[in-house]
Amino acid sequence: MIQTTQLSKKYGPTEVLNIHSLEIPTGQSFGLVGNNGAGKTTFFNILLDLVRPTTGAIINHDLQVNTSEDWKNFTGSFIDESFLIGYLTPEEYFEFVGDLRGMNKADVDSFIVKFDEFFNGEIIGRKKYLRDLSKGNQKKVGIIAAMMGNPKVIILDEPFANLDPTTQIRLKKIIKELSENNQITVLISSHDLTHITEVCERIVVLEKGNLVKDIQTSAETLQELESYFAV
Repeated sequence: MIQTTQLSKKYGPTEVLNIHSLEIPTGQSFGLVGNNGAGKTTFFNILLDLVRPTTGAIINHDLQVNTSEDWKNFTGSFIDESFLIGYLTPEEYFEFVGDLRGMNKADVDSFIVKFDEFFNGEIIGRKKYLRDLSKGNQKKVGIIAAMMGNPKVIILDEPFANLDPTTQIRLKKIIKELSENNQITVLISSHDLTHITEVCERIVVLEKGNLVKDIQTSAETLQELESYFAV
């Protein structure tokens, strides 16, 4: 379970996040939506201890993220291309991440081959550095690397952005398969309301840093979200 209590973040006098209480049960596929500046990435950055909160804390499976390092052993994430190492090829990067996750080269190769369709012949064997790949292909590498080593928690910020329609469909299939494992908690932020309602069983709406809606996804959720953001 991921628990948030009395969480806030301020930059000077400006408060960009204020979440009194939020619990995300183990195994839940959790979506975070909101307009630019709503606080989605700030929340993920605090969850990953990339940014320290002004008040409060986030607990990831009984470990407070800003006082322990142990949660990193079971948490995979991809926020943006800064998570990559530009001078490595995709193969080298996967081996690097795999080594951190206790995987040998055979384990890495066996894992990566499962995503041949997702990579669509554009990643493996191309002899390109990560820095030379398109934004979409960099994102493919980062997303799959976040899934290495059997993590309990996977965090993806705007995973559908910069991906072509075919790859978006393939990614949704991958996320749905992850969500079927009730031991993996998947957290996704997205501006795409259609995609996020298709892959998340619960969706929280942030507005100016505040939690304004907490929805169990149903057939009416997309319309509800579109109505909210249309105002």
